[in-house]
Amino acid sequence: MAVTHPYIKQLLQCIDLEEKEQVKQYSLDQVHTLKSLKAEGLALHPITVTRKNFGYADYPEISFKLNFPTETNQFKDGAAIECFISGEEPIKGLLLNLDGKNGEFRLFAPDFPDWIEDNGVGIKLAPDQRTTTIMKTVLNNLENNKHLFALFQELHDGRSKERSISTVRTELIDFRNKRLNKSQQQAVTAILQNEEMIIVHGPPGTGKTTTLIEAIIQLIKKGEKVLVSAPSNTAVDNIAKGLIAQGVKIVRVGNTSKVDETIFPYTAEGRLANSKQQKEIKQLKIRAEEFRKMALKYKRSFGKAEREQRNLLFREVKNTRTEMKKLQSYNEEKLYAEADVILGTPIGLYDAKINHIKFQTLVIDEAGQCIEPLAWCIFPLAEKYVLAGDHLQLPPTVLSDEAARSGLNKSILEISIAGINNIHLLNTQYRMRQAIAGFSGNYFYNGLLLTAAHLSNIADHIYFIDTAGSGFNEAHGSDGVSLQNEGELRIAQKLIETEHLDVMQTAFISPYSGQVVLAKEMLPATMRISTIDSFQGQEKQTVILSLVRSNDDSVIGFLKDYRRMNVAITRAKEKLFVIGDSATIGADLFYNSFLSYVEQYGIYKTVWEFEL
Repeated sequence: MAVTHPYIKQLLQCIDLEEKEQVKQYSLDQVHTLKSLKAEGLALHPITVTRKNFGYADYPEISFKLNFPTETNQFKDGAAIECFISGEEPIKGLLLNLDGKNGEFRLFAPDFPDWIEDNGVGIKLAPDQRTTTIMKTVLNNLENNKHLFALFQELHDGRSKERSISTVRTELIDFRNKRLNKSQQQAVTAILQNEEMIIVHGPPGTGKTTTLIEAIIQLIKKGEKVLVSAPSNTAVDNIAKGLIAQGVKIVRVGNTSKVDETIFPYTAEGRLANSKQQKEIKQLKIRAEEFRKMALKYKRSFGKAEREQRNLLFREVKNTRTEMKKLQSYNEEKLYAEADVILGTPIGLYDAKINHIKFQTLVIDEAGQCIEPLAWCIFPLAEKYVLAGDHLQLPPTVLSDEAARSGLNKSILEISIAGINNIHLLNTQYRMRQAIAGFSGNYFYNGLLLTAAHLSNIADHIYFIDTAGSGFNEAHGSDGVSLQNEGELRIAQKLIETEHLDVMQTAFISPYSGQVVLAKEMLPATMRISTIDSFQGQEKQTVILSLVRSNDDSVIGFLKDYRRMNVAITRAKEKLFVIGDSATIGADLFYNSFLSYVEQYGIYKTVWEFEL
């Protein structure tokens, strides 16, 4: 049946646009040289291979390190990559993780390429055709699913059903966590009463994960089987750890190569360790290795007979792998049946093939980072939905400007918050001092965000250092792409020195990757240095924020997305230093009101007060 709903058609077009943009941006050709891909943060080259091994499903896995400072923001866990070297056919793979300068990836190949440890090996981002194919398949079938399509129409066609939520008194619930505040208790209560979809709106530092963990425990008590997802592995692991600490029976699906050691025993691979099946799989691995070694006797130049022999051997490797996968899926089936909660990213859960298991509730955390089509990939797995997150922080990243303009960068949370009325705000933040939280609380959360009593101000907590008139102008970095401002970095150096900042407890953040690369050269190596986008969801005692923009035309570029600023100014617990040019940013009403706020509640300094 052909798709008829105009918005589903639009989303399908958006996915095509995004796919084309990925192909265009990630290509290594005459237009996109290796140098330009590296400059745009789309390639890491050269890498040093530190370890090789065959992973869980017997795919080659490679650990590597980077010997140079670079912005790795776009290399997210689970990203599609290609491993390449000049003059050879690149090999497709998957980035398992990248933490600082150390990372790991899996190759979709029967073995390691001969050249993997040569000089000049790199990895680059590749179009994620698998995810786009899954999203397209799901959207093409959405109108055939009566229940789900009704929900889609409710969200998009303004057919919101008035839901009367009977107010069950929170004191009737035996909360496991006795320290939940009133708004958290009400959110948990509402999740227990939810019949279709509920939104838990959690501004920065309001204990969203704590609330979700309590809600999941209460749902299990009611006899429900729960599914938990989030667009990033980090967010999934965060909830997994909380549930493990509470003794909940969980299984974590998806990429398990580098999950936290506390979570590994709760993955299918971790549960297999030392079991009878593991011994059988080990035997199969040995057999696959023998076939592989025999196949690799035939090196690059060989005749037709040898080629056929090699292909036969590789086919045996493939058959052995299939046997392994059968054993593994038999084992996984048992684990899924026993678990109260199954957790994974949307694609991880889709791949787990658990649609025959009955789940009552699906919880999507960080739903403000989840593009809508990804959510529809997992909505069919459950009957009721809990979306948790903050649509007033950064939206999902989309490469294609045209796709973004057509709505692909609208998260499932942003879409749903406009279409349903079952919304519960967590209204007390426990992260930062009152003065740091105040501006965001007023501007973004309509004055509804309270600060926990123990975080009232005890000193000066928010500072603006004004570079107007200093000649500290923005400039294009050596890559000619992203912006830098060396003067602002010199101020950051001075702040570390004069304020006696503990660099281990301090983060330097900026909207521009060019500034981050330069900061990694100029600031202490032990300090957390990151783009704002990469720092969402994290916090530090002290944060130095460099705005970079300083020009005669008051052009502020993507500082215009105020949600990015909301993230930036809500990461610091004790002290926030913002460095910027008031003459450039002050023409914008948002930044003008921020400057007025600092003058009233913080410390406003000029660059002339620093001996640079």
